[in-house]
Amino acid sequence: MINIIRTDANNTDFRSLVMELDKLLAKRNGEDQSFYEQFNKLDNIKHSIVAYVDGVPAGCGAIKAYETDGMEIKRMFVAPAFRGKGIATTILKALELWAAELHVSYCILETGKMLPEAIALYLKNGYDIIRNYGQYVGVTESVCFKKVVASS
Repeated sequence: MINIIRTDANNTDFRSLVMELDKLLAKRNGEDQSFYEQFNKLDNIKHSIVAYVDGVPAGCGAIKAYETDGMEIKRMFVAPAFRGKGIATTILKALELWAAELHVSYCILETGKMLPEAIALYLKNGYDIIRNYGQYVGVTESVCFKKVVASS
């Protein structure tokens, strides 16, 4: 059974999972990773989620404010031993619900072309590919998405 908790970036399990994510991204992105790291600091993360399976931290995700009417999804990760069990979708839906409860109408996110499984996840869950936003404008390896989560 998947148990979801809402927390913040100070949660020890969240931080451990993010460290695993960063290792994966360093392998996939190579030297480009240093560019992305500057946008993935945990300082501004006030809304994070950790998913547990039988008490073991299995995955995480977070949202942070983006403009007045949107949230940016950050730090999505499921540990390899737990993949293929619907945990990523469960985390994503929980983040969307939380964003809607915070009275924003959409979520946006960025992932990389080197993460085809992430791209498939977002497409499967109703996200539309959009033009690269903010710091990702002109970054050819980035793929950006948006989904309406509540009507404003």
